[in-house]
Amino acid sequence: MGYYTRVAGEIAITPPLTWREIGGSDYDPYRPDKPDSDVKLRTETDTITTDEGRLEREWAPALVPAWDDSFKAYALLEHVQAAINAFPGHTFTGRFDCEGEDADDLGRVVVRDGRAVKVVPRIVWPDEDGAP
Repeated sequence: MGYYTRVAGEIAITPPLTWREIGGSDYDPYRPDKPDSDVKLRTETDTITTDEGRLEREWAPALVPAWDDSFKAYALLEHVQAAINAFPGHTFTGRFDCEGEDADDLGRVVVRDGRAVKVVPRIVWPDEDGAP
């Protein structure tokens, strides 16, 4: 079994990663033996027409959760940091919003100054007189 967490959002990469940086890396989407990770690169492609024919170009503008559904995100923070470390010279900005199976299990993974940081909210109930 295990504890499942729904992870949403994305972390932008500036400048976007080029195929030269992606291809053959641990984050290459076509690499059959790539390591398991809670994150993956979101890639985009376009087609360029040249004198030699049509060429396809692929790049990665963002880091996203590895799965669309809830998953066991035990190492999410470490995997985000590993991706940041794998691509020096790029700026990572954004966040992942995390919601666990328990109603009060909320949090975020944000990137601050090149470091992945876990942020846990403070939930405050107002007093009976309406004051926070």
